[in-house]
Amino acid sequence: MNTTPAPAPDEARRREGLEQRLTAVRERITTATRAAGRDQEPELVVVTKFFPASDVRLLHELGVREVGENRDQEASAKAVQVQTLDLNWHFIGQLQSNKAKSVVRYAAALHSLDRASLARALGKAMHRETERRAEEGLAPRADLATVIQVDLRAADQRTGDDGGIGRGGAEPEEVQQLAELVAETEGLALAGVMAVAPLGQDPTPAFERLAGISASLRADHPTADWISAGMSHDLEQAVAAGATHLRVGSDVLGQRPPVL
Repeated sequence: MNTTPAPAPDEARRREGLEQRLTAVRERITTATRAAGRDQEPELVVVTKFFPASDVRLLHELGVREVGENRDQEASAKAVQVQTLDLNWHFIGQLQSNKAKSVVRYAAALHSLDRASLARALGKAMHRETERRAEEGLAPRADLATVIQVDLRAADQRTGDDGGIGRGGAEPEEVQQLAELVAETEGLALAGVMAVAPLGQDPTPAFERLAGISASLRADHPTADWISAGMSHDLEQAVAAGATHLRVGSDVLGQRPPVL
């Protein structure tokens, strides 16, 4: 006899909606992969920002294992609430160096390395996290998969940027130097490159440029083969350009709740 309590009506409706949207996104990915003549589908990272941990649990029930967040305060709290689930957390937002210590406690991957000072902060944070886990008798964590975010905007689109947090990534010319720094930093594993297509433009040229940057990077770092590109509105173009990881939020989770 099944004694498992039935889900509340609201939860059941939420699960049904998530399942429908998730299935639709997965079908889009499959179709795009076939159209691109690729054998392997990209990894889907479901971005759960602004949505509760209860949604993460439902997504886990639906087979999702890769989840993304872009704010440490929200991500760290949510990760604790679902810490018993087998999930890989991807931090995808701009990160202040003083938050590195927090991020390395839960994140399997970071998609937004954009400057040398952040690489050094992450390396120090990983060292401290290794010591903490050893002192507390916890299993060691894997190296942090580190993805270099590349700013593909034209110079006139970056007007007003101060060169710091929020500028949208490293300059393409900075990628090789950052890659060397990441590769030689203990606790970090150079994984590849990431970019967001410039707003209001056809994303295809940007994603193709990112693929070229990835190819140049892999010439010196063959295992750094991640291309993190594509979101709800442009995942097909990203797949066609060779993306290995897609960051999809609204087309799976639905309309974002109001931010209080």
